[in-house]
Amino acid sequence: MVAVRRKHLFTLLKLLISAALIYFIFTKIEFRSVADTLKNVKPFYLFLAVILFVVSKILAAFRLNGYFHQLQLFVTQKSNLKLYLLGMFYNLFLPGGIGGDAYKGYVIKKKFDIKTKKVVSVLLLDRLSGLLLLFVYACLLALLLKSPELDGFKWLIGCTAILSIIVFWWLNRTFFKDTMPFFWQSAGYSSLVQLAQLVSVFCVLKALSISVYTIGYLFIFLISSIVAVVPLTIGGFGSRELTFFYGAELLGLDEGSSVSISVVFFIITAFVSLFGLLYHLKKPALEVYRE
Repeated sequence: MVAVRRKHLFTLLKLLISAALIYFIFTKIEFRSVADTLKNVKPFYLFLAVILFVVSKILAAFRLNGYFHQLQLFVTQKSNLKLYLLGMFYNLFLPGGIGGDAYKGYVIKKKFDIKTKKVVSVLLLDRLSGLLLLFVYACLLALLLKSPELDGFKWLIGCTAILSIIVFWWLNRTFFKDTMPFFWQSAGYSSLVQLAQLVSVFCVLKALSISVYTIGYLFIFLISSIVAVVPLTIGGFGSRELTFFYGAELLGLDEGSSVSISVVFFIITAFVSLFGLLYHLKKPALEVYRE
């Protein structure tokens, strides 16, 4: 009972933080400027953005299943996709209950006779692999940015990107030997996942008729995605928008347009995640490959 109350309090705290951050942002910019940008959305590019976001999540599910297979957990791609979508729903809509990663770990542990430590390890590696490529892409875009503030640090940014890959490889080789053979495949999947999301956000820019400073907005998106991983808000809502706001201010971009991009991306995420409700109402059976 105490644990349940604690989870409910944590959910309430997340809601309050999200609401406070959104309120703070709209004390800095006019709500009308965001509303004007959003009401003229081009449906075709918005549709493309949704499709590309779905593609990115399918690739992410394949990456996770690749990790499962390294542990001899031969989950079918179809049932893994269902489980992944359900995890997205839990992460966004039931953040104070059972989280998406926790639920996936629970289902895998229930289906297979495997140590909890190994299941947690692959779920952690899956997250870290995605974060690594977010960071690497952010560094690459930072090198392309025309910003006087960054000019003197671009050599350091490039070196940091390379070093992050080396460090992650070393961590895998030292602490996660069971999944080391999947390292480069995982990196490949992660690069495609983040590339698909970058192109999705590019389509959001086109949908909002934003045609200038594209690299700057994409760079802010990557940074906001890293910030959104910190579980202080509901699905990153609020923290992502705050990052877009201050990122735009730092790079001299339009704050209203920047926040609009973030809002649209959150709506896309929520729309796709909502389909996981189908598997919440009827839990999918975890199927395995037949020998």
